[in-house]
Amino acid sequence: MKKYITDEKNGLDYTLVNGVYLPNLISTETHYEIGLWGQRHLRFIKQHRKVFYTSLLTNCKLNSYLHNVDVRATEMYDRLVKQLKEQQGITEQLKANDMMAWVQAMNNITSQAREQVYVDIITAF
Repeated sequence: MKKYITDEKNGLDYTLVNGVYLPNLISTETHYEIGLWGQRHLRFIKQHRKVFYTSLLTNCKLNSYLHNVDVRATEMYDRLVKQLKEQQGITEQLKANDMMAWVQAMNNITSQAREQVYVDIITAF
């Protein structure tokens, strides 16, 4: 008996172990750390896009997909915060002169950026 065989019907490879062919079930998915945005999107697709979620999960593409969403969302968030700070004239000088005004402005900016990322990436399909 051959040590390794490939089933032409399903494309799976098998290894002979103790007289029995066992499928070589090795995940091809890379494991990435999933950040805040990826976790939020995961929660969204689990609740609202169940078929899509199941498809990603069964095809071993969920982790890489969520990583991609997380990277895109983080880049968008950082870019929006920077742009909004420049548009509204929020500087380190304001931080030095009036800390409370700077905190209020930054809270407003981060809230706007979070909402935009949530609408454009997290819940967009």
